[in-house]
Amino acid sequence: QVQLIESGGGLVQAGGSLRLSCVVSGLTFRNYRMAWFRQAPGKEREFVAALSWTGYVTVYADSVKGRFTISRDNNKSTVYLQMAILKSEDTANYVCAADYDNGVGAPSKYPTAYDYWGQGTQVTVSS
Repeated sequence: QVQLIESGGGLVQAGGSLRLSCVVSGLTFRNYRMAWFRQAPGKEREFVAALSWTGYVTVYADSVKGRFTISRDNNKSTVYLQMAILKSEDTANYVCAADYDNGVGAPSKYPTAYDYWGQGTQVTVSS
């Protein structure tokens, strides 16, 4: 059974930082690209960041570029999202997702590319 379990969310003031984690089990983690998406109430799911199985290729949404950093530890089957200079518009439920890495192309920004999803962790940024 594949499981993706996020943690690290919480309430933070604007300008602050948080680090999210997503622990993956039930699949060979190093074979998968990983991504973070987010969804705020009443809004569509939004791409945040993604990276290849090696971690060398990363893709970011323009809205978080320069503030968020995605990384992974293949030995721990964990992907991270380091978030800094948080803004109220970053408030959302953050969800990690996994997509088999066939070695072709960059990690996708589209939810339909991802096969497995976690339940998410809530991040609330107060202004």
